[in-house]
Amino acid sequence: MTTANYGIAEALKKLGIKAINNGACTGTQWTETQGEIIKSYASADGQLIAEVKQGTASDYENIVVTAQQAFETWRMVPAPKRGEVVRQIGNALRENKEALGLLVSYEMGKILQEGLGEVQEMIDICDFAVGLSRQLHGYTMHSERPLHRMYEQYHPLGIVGIISAFNFPVAVWSWNAMLAMVCGDCSIWKPSSKTMLCAIAVHNIIAKVLADNKVPEGVLCLIAAGSKYVGDNFLEDKRIPLISATGSTRVGKRVGRIVGERLGRSLLELGGNNAIIISQHANQDMALRATVFGAIGTAGQRCTSTRRLIIHSSIYESFKQKLIKAYSGATIGHPLNPTTLVGPLIDTGAVNDFTKAIAQVTTEGGKVIYGGTVCTGAGFESGCYVVPCIVEAQNHYHMVQEETFAPILYIMKYDTIEEAISLQNSVPQGLSSSIFSNHVIETESFLSHAGSDCGIANVNIGTSGAEIGGAFGGEKETGGGRESGSDSWKIYMRRQTNTINYGSSLPLAQGIKFDI
Repeated sequence: MTTANYGIAEALKKLGIKAINNGACTGTQWTETQGEIIKSYASADGQLIAEVKQGTASDYENIVVTAQQAFETWRMVPAPKRGEVVRQIGNALRENKEALGLLVSYEMGKILQEGLGEVQEMIDICDFAVGLSRQLHGYTMHSERPLHRMYEQYHPLGIVGIISAFNFPVAVWSWNAMLAMVCGDCSIWKPSSKTMLCAIAVHNIIAKVLADNKVPEGVLCLIAAGSKYVGDNFLEDKRIPLISATGSTRVGKRVGRIVGERLGRSLLELGGNNAIIISQHANQDMALRATVFGAIGTAGQRCTSTRRLIIHSSIYESFKQKLIKAYSGATIGHPLNPTTLVGPLIDTGAVNDFTKAIAQVTTEGGKVIYGGTVCTGAGFESGCYVVPCIVEAQNHYHMVQEETFAPILYIMKYDTIEEAISLQNSVPQGLSSSIFSNHVIETESFLSHAGSDCGIANVNIGTSGAEIGGAFGGEKETGGGRESGSDSWKIYMRRQTNTINYGSSLPLAQGIKFDI
């Protein structure tokens, strides 16, 4: 099947993607950018999709000033009115779901079902944010002083900087921007240089909604630029009170340090080294399906991808054979081919990381029992396809302790639930975790204070595929941030305690006497 058969040209036209695209937008107005051109090639087939003229430092400055001005107006718009705009953005995404999902798949490399699922996630967070716009509640407390009332309220914070990663090129923006928008904030989006076209397409989709509702220019901004133009200056900018960054732990540490030095806020969603514990009391069919999806879905390029499998010794050998059989049936190929389960890695650099990690772990004593090779031949000309790898390893190996953003699954044995939980926790990262067991003592132990130390802990579902209703994020080197559902909205607002004296005297707190 040729590239033309996938409908890529039609999707690009619908999404307003041109041969050469500007890289800076303040909502409905695109700046004629002058930065160096970045060419976006599809890892699926090596074909040039389109080009982007990067935004420059001066474009960034214009965007920040515009966003500052917009905030003065936007923060005073009633939250339910702001929510109505988000509702319409969700509808615009519904109308463009097929085209945008296809572009996400083609530019990033995830299979079409996952690309469509990512756009659905954007739609879902819009729905969530619409409801949230009527629930930005504070709290009322009883004062110790007579004729006094105390309460807390939340105010819009300002400009939110959003740095997204290539693996979820549009959903992560929506998690942040839609919540920030109903909270009364403006946002500036700096997408990954590997998936800039997806970001440009999103801004083309939302432009009409912003114009129809007369949303101030600067509420939703885009600066598609590499660190040459927008890097540390973005992180150092005191006009941006919150930087939300998704990426590697290495990058996150830099973001946290620079933002922290100016006492700004940072919301960090960083690396994961996620494990599934498979008990002898597990439903093994469910565990197998969850493992395979978690380990090879998105070609192992999710922060919640399953990296480690901790299997009870009594079922280790039999489950290992089931796993090998399942892997052997996973079709590798073009992400837009409906039969494909494993698409390409993002680029050849990721392929090199994959092969180096396998070489290193085998040097340490690991044993490759399936895959681990680079695909060659017809259909694999881009050099970005690999065969997902299963390695028998020990948890303490250096490479097992690291996150390799590729489909490598390390498997190991355990004998007691205490040992399994210890193995699960004994890595620097703390994002997602899972146990498959129908034994209540095991599952409750896993969820207890002495259980999983991750921000996400699941029972009888895998490590990936989180719903937007819960707060998403992790502990330790995962950064401690929380995005999406629950009360994650609070980080996009400033908290204020208010005390009102409606009496005719001035009693002091703690009974202090200070008469003049």
